[in-house]
Amino acid sequence: MQLSLTVEGAAVLEEALIEYLSELRTEIARTDAYEFRKRLKRKEMFLRKILQQIATHGLSHIV
Repeated sequence: MQLSLTVEGAAVLEEALIEYLSELRTEIARTDAYEFRKRLKRKEMFLRKILQQIATHGLSHIV
């Protein structure tokens, strides 16, 4: 699957992912259930890959 984004759309997605990843890290740290923590970490890895793709395509707005 491919997703086409405008520069503005990529910026909004990037910002939302960064905010969510921050919250997700907190949730991972507070989770005691091993399997649930494992699922959260997989989700985190997937979302970080998306952020990396945004940066790779020169659409990152992180300063």
